[in-house]
This record gives sequence, structure tokens and C-alpha cells, in this order.
Amino acid sequence: MEFPKFLLGDNTDYPTAIFVVHTEYPRFIINLEDDEVEWLEDFTKEDEKELEEEAETLIAEASSFYDREVARYEE
Repeated sequence: MEFPKFLLGDNTDYPTAIFVVHTEYPRFIINLEDDEVEWLEDFTKEDEKELEEEAETLIAEASSFYDREVARYEE
């Protein structure tokens, strides 16, 4: 099964949280309420340098995805 690059997540145990799941490498879940990121991958020291460079872009993409989805609901 193929998944989209980003998914919205919701959980009633966290009523104010806004979760975006990034399904491609490096997989992560970000809570846009507080920008906390949980990485779903194990990284080596070599990976960490590349990740630092890529993480900012991926997090910005996750935020843009959320904004786009909310705008579509409001149409």
C-alpha cells in the first residue's frame, strides 16, 4: 500500500495537538502545537549531519501541508 507523503493525525487524548506524520524517509511525527518532533528512524552519527540539514525543510513542508489541508476544509 502506498501512502501520501504527509498525513494528518488526531487523538482525543491530546485535544489541542495537531499531528502531521511524514511517511517517507526520514519518517517522523510533528506536533504543530509545540513543534515537538518524534523521529521514527534510528540514525547513525553520519546520518545526523544530513538530518540536521534536511529537517528544517521537512518541518516547513509539514506545516505547509497542514495549512493547505485546513484551507481545503474551509472551501
